[in-house]
Amino acid sequence: MKSLLNSTESPLLRPPEPEGAASHATLPGDPGGHPLDLKIPRQSLAKRLISFPALLGGLLVAGLFVTVRDFTVDGDLWWHIKVGRTILATHHWPIADVYSFTAHGRPWMAYEWLGEVLLAAVQRAWGLEGLLALNLALGAAVVLGLYALTSLRSGNSKAAFVACGLVLYFIAVLCTLRPQMLAYVFLILTLIILERFRQGRNGTLWLLPLLFLLWVNTHGTFIVGLFAVGVYTVSGLFEMRSNGLESRRWTAVQRLQLESAFLASLVALTVTPYGSKLAGFPVDMALFHPLIGASIVEWQSMPFNSPPGKLLLALLMAFLLAQVALGLTWQLAEFTLFLCGFVAACLHARLVLIFVPFCTPLLAVILSRWVPPYEPGKDKLALNAVLIVAIVAGIARFFPSQTQLESRVEEHWPVKAVRYLERHPPPLPMFNTYSYGGYLIYALDGRNKVFIDGRTDIYDQVGVLADYGRIGRVEPIALRLLDVYSVQSCLIERNEALGTLLAASRQWQKVYADDQSVLFVRSPVRE
Repeated sequence: MKSLLNSTESPLLRPPEPEGAASHATLPGDPGGHPLDLKIPRQSLAKRLISFPALLGGLLVAGLFVTVRDFTVDGDLWWHIKVGRTILATHHWPIADVYSFTAHGRPWMAYEWLGEVLLAAVQRAWGLEGLLALNLALGAAVVLGLYALTSLRSGNSKAAFVACGLVLYFIAVLCTLRPQMLAYVFLILTLIILERFRQGRNGTLWLLPLLFLLWVNTHGTFIVGLFAVGVYTVSGLFEMRSNGLESRRWTAVQRLQLESAFLASLVALTVTPYGSKLAGFPVDMALFHPLIGASIVEWQSMPFNSPPGKLLLALLMAFLLAQVALGLTWQLAEFTLFLCGFVAACLHARLVLIFVPFCTPLLAVILSRWVPPYEPGKDKLALNAVLIVAIVAGIARFFPSQTQLESRVEEHWPVKAVRYLERHPPPLPMFNTYSYGGYLIYALDGRNKVFIDGRTDIYDQVGVLADYGRIGRVEPIALRLLDVYSVQSCLIERNEALGTLLAASRQWQKVYADDQSVLFVRSPVRE
């Protein structure tokens, strides 16, 4: 097989001919010399909705639903909903903490306010069923957006389906209902816009400023999107071809378009209720809160003995083997994002979903060498329609009811304990397990101020995060720290080490316990 490194024009650098293309031409303005279809047979919208590629997209969504229907949500969901409720009720954005007694009154921004308002509105209108439907919708948007991006890059919807199927596990595991799900959708849309621009379709480039306007008000990962736009812009400033990497220079018009869109996106970052402060939030988190990365599991390094870690390594090994065996040539921009995404996923496990859209299109391009392309003339539209209807019917049939969802929430969160607290108000202030904080803010409607919750930035500033770690690890100073904060009661998980310490102390008395949690109150008897 002739090495692609020695070929005059690498088919991996230009987008393969779109499936079903009748003819193409090479436009001189395209930085990669990409063949662009000028005469593509167009199907009606109805036929596209029941085409084989649409069926493959439906299968990806069905695979995601199997995991999402369990409604395994992160504890931060609950305080996000409460913040959204507050904004909807008061029409004001928080500027100080009102939910805790340990950081009460400290300056704090609702840096994900737009996503929080969406969560609160859905919960108020449709309850837990609405939240699950929203989680499925956002997860489906991630999967289908990734499928569209991968099909666009590889020109092969079948190879795109296989590639997306290989990374579906990452999406399913990390598909928890928080504003970050919107951020993943925004990231994929940004990459689609950039890929379309690379292929000479410039019309959607001007959507970037609007996208970043929504993004900065939703989640701090907008900085990843800016980085991606910057990488694409810089990589087209020069011409190169070396060691499997290639870059083509943008034309003067293309460079002006990209730079203008980038600058407009920067301006859009200042359009927030807090001015430009939201734009600086990711930098503040990265530079001034190292304890968060050391304390919070999802911010810690990828554990390579876990299933996600093993799959991440497997994808990297497959890519390296393909590179050695096939001598592939890649665009400088996409390869840079691939490497940066891998490093980010290794440093912080939660960033694996940033690696996924950087990796999957490259994986599909490799697979397209062996997977035959979709041929519209051979499509069985009637069969596709039946199968798509079956997928939709199956999701509707197995969609959990409100009662089932309430039962699942009760299995993971201190629902019973909250009922007890409402009937028997404990002496305050009350210490709580970190994961319980968000639910207590949500369920008690802010009446009982919490010790800590998922807003780690504010607790790190005042030293509470460090003290919570010492208490949770049952260090010798643990009981003394409870005295320092004047804690009169403790609601913790049933099997926590702190529970053993409190049970052995004459200062504390267990007054309530269930399968999930246990409540201790300070005893009048002193040691």
